[in-house]
Amino acid sequence: MNHHCCTHETRSAHHSSEFKQDLLNRLHRIEGQVRGLQNMIEGDTYCNDVLIQIAAVRSALASVANKLFDAHMKTCITEQIQSGRSEVVDELLQTMKRMMK
Repeated sequence: MNHHCCTHETRSAHHSSEFKQDLLNRLHRIEGQVRGLQNMIEGDTYCNDVLIQIAAVRSALASVANKLFDAHMKTCITEQIQSGRSEVVDELLQTMKRMMK
């Protein structure tokens, strides 16, 4: 899977349409899950059931983040390091810290 990802100058991503559609499909499902959580709270659903659904949403978001992070590492980061822009490593480290919270 070869995705041309980010361009450093414009700070924008350039993914294949298939990759973008996959991410969008996943995010639409997550959006539906979050609406379901709202309905569960409004409907006084048993707390444990809501917590299980929250865990499912977190897992789904983590999956999207991991796919995007993988593409970012294989394209954006690699290309910038090869171009001599080693400062991207500091940006990557900050991103990783945020993802681990």
